[in-house]
Amino acid sequence: MDTADASHHYGATTNEEKPSLLVLILDTNPFAWSTLSSSLPLQKALAHLLLFLNAHLSFSHANRVAVIASHTKEALFLYPRSHATPEPTTDPSNKYRLFSQIESCVQTSLRSLLASTTASSLAGTNETMMAGALSLALSYIHRICHVDNSTIGSTAPRPGEIPRQDQAAMTARILVISVSGDLANQYVSVMNSIFAAQRMRCAVDICKIAGDTVFLQQASDATGGVYMQLEHPEALLQYLLTAFIADPATRRHLVPPSQVNVDFRAACFCHKKVVDIGFVCSICLSSQLSPLLSLCFMLFIFCSPPPGALCTTCNTRLDITALGNYGGKPAFISGKKKKTKKAKKALNDSASSSMPGTPATAT
Repeated sequence: MDTADASHHYGATTNEEKPSLLVLILDTNPFAWSTLSSSLPLQKALAHLLLFLNAHLSFSHANRVAVIASHTKEALFLYPRSHATPEPTTDPSNKYRLFSQIESCVQTSLRSLLASTTASSLAGTNETMMAGALSLALSYIHRICHVDNSTIGSTAPRPGEIPRQDQAAMTARILVISVSGDLANQYVSVMNSIFAAQRMRCAVDICKIAGDTVFLQQASDATGGVYMQLEHPEALLQYLLTAFIADPATRRHLVPPSQVNVDFRAACFCHKKVVDIGFVCSICLSSQLSPLLSLCFMLFIFCSPPPGALCTTCNTRLDITALGNYGGKPAFISGKKKKTKKAKKALNDSASSSMPGTPATAT
């Protein structure tokens, strides 16, 4: 009966593309940007990033952006701001209102952040607060995509349920502009943020301008994001518009750049240094996790056996003798293989048989 009067057309739904939320994390470490002053100053990089944000907003009127500064000892929003300055009534450049609002808010907030940064506040640290910035980004994505139902019309998750991107009416991703080095002191916090983004199916893209960060490579690989080390930092805008402009829905039809070799090393829990081979307590790690999950959740790794053979987490006495010949001499010394007894005997037999007048020995 529905097909006779064509009423089923009114109940049909259209498969429209979901709007996209882009959360940009800008590393504002003054120590790192001072080394890039000749090739890419912070002011020039900010101009490229604002053009990139405008391009993202131009794809759809429903797209949204947020900018978070990852400073040395804090992480805070540059846009949006709860106590933002009032917008100017007239714009002399006749710019689109949303573009002008974001540009004015980001520049004003960043100028205020750098003005409040003194030499005494930078003493004793040269790292960036990346763990705090990732936590702010994930919290903002959760609020916008799953809690604020009045603006996007999504279905809120049940209590205790971890939200995912396919359950919301808006897709979200994180883009990190990184210029700092390693983050060994924030290993546990960064890994927790990576696991949370992985459960939420939120891609984390990494645009590495300078420095070498092992854990950001793992964040991009675990969440299905894009990781790119820039060879020419002065061409930042070209990299952003070619490799990072596509949202997760569009990337299904593209071939995004991928990492060839991912560094899966971890940082030890005792000294906060990146290690190739570490020690993990078999009691507190494997008591509640399956062997497959234990490979991903190795957060309490020691670079050497703990003092007194006692685990600092569960206080269990470990059997150090079960380590075997760990730390012994390798099988190859100076590129030469050790000769075994059988190899030496075969060598002596062949040498004796090749000498003239020497009878063959019966075995």
